Amino acid sequence: MKEKSEERNELQINRGKKPNQKLKPYLVLQFLLRETDENNVVTADDIVAYLNEIGIDAERRSVYKDIEEINKATWMIENGKTLQEAEEAIADEEERLVIFDPHRKKKGFYVRQRRYDLNGIRLLAECVYSAKFIPQAQADRLAAIVSDFVSRHQAEKIRNNALVIDRVKTVNKSVLNNISLINDAMATMLDGSPHKPQKISFQYLAYEIGNLDKPTERRTKYIVSPFYLVIDAGNYYLLAFDNINQKRRTFRVDRMKNVCFVDEPREGAEAFANLDVETFMQRTFSMYSGERTRVKMRFITKKLLNTVIDRFGRRGVIYEKVDDDHFYVTADVEVSNQFFGWICGFGRMAKIISPEPVVKKFEEFLDKIREIY
Repeated sequence: MKEKSEERNELQINRGKKPNQKLKPYLVLQFLLRETDENNVVTADDIVAYLNEIGIDAERRSVYKDIEEINKATWMIENGKTLQEAEEAIADEEERLVIFDPHRKKKGFYVRQRRYDLNGIRLLAECVYSAKFIPQAQADRLAAIVSDFVSRHQAEKIRNNALVIDRVKTVNKSVLNNISLINDAMATMLDGSPHKPQKISFQYLAYEIGNLDKPTERRTKYIVSPFYLVIDAGNYYLLAFDNINQKRRTFRVDRMKNVCFVDEPREGAEAFANLDVETFMQRTFSMYSGERTRVKMRFITKKLLNTVIDRFGRRGVIYEKVDDDHFYVTADVEVSNQFFGWICGFGRMAKIISPEPVVKKFEEFLDKIREIY
């Protein structure tokens, strides 16, 4: 008889319980994260209506309790403290994640962003969109992930105000996978075990004038030893050692296809032993390598000083003042046609002074251009 009585009591208790109540605090938090910020609040009635709409019974009193539990739990997790310490801490409104704001026409709750500033999230999303090596669809997906850290209203502002700029994007959908594979090939630890860096193989994509919508694969299959991945002017590049030509080379990652591991140890460590990647990027134009040379240039207007410093930096570069308008710059440069084109962009305001072989090459560069006009 006693066992039957206990079973009846348990059934009565269970009948009084509403289903899915354990999910409720989590769903309340997700609703608040999505719908609220310092400029957008929701009332307890709004939260109850949302829960009822998705099939969960709720009332205002239980919502207040859920929000109190959310504040305690998030404070405990963020600070690594006990429940008692959390209860004491959230007595201070500044320590709460979810705030009730009574000082507005519509009184309500909102999530106070403590880790993620709207401007910071906007900048991260804009960086995703400015990266030429990320295909448009993947850029949209990544920007949406970043925007999950702010409210729906703030995410809409980001998309409307910052992300509508049209940019040239790659059509290669395997870029992010390529980057992952290259990083694995260069790794010294892989899946928790020691790994010896190895070579990779790939095919390179190139546009054909008859089909600009879809670049085609070059017949040559490259096998190289990867050493660095770098970003320059919105493009992702691989710095690698070309085992056939026995020299350093750069490749656009978004033009690489069918990247695979090659079961051979990486070569060319000597070629990269003394490479300072930062200075290499400064002296290389459009990632076209050339013969590294110490070049002296003259600029005839001080307005170009900031541009020149942005290009070459300060370390290892000599800046000499001639007068209030003229200055000299001496820097290491990877001499290439791209470097000459950069100089040409300044017209009569820039001149290569030395060494003489570079001056001669520049004159030949100009003569070849004049020949076609």
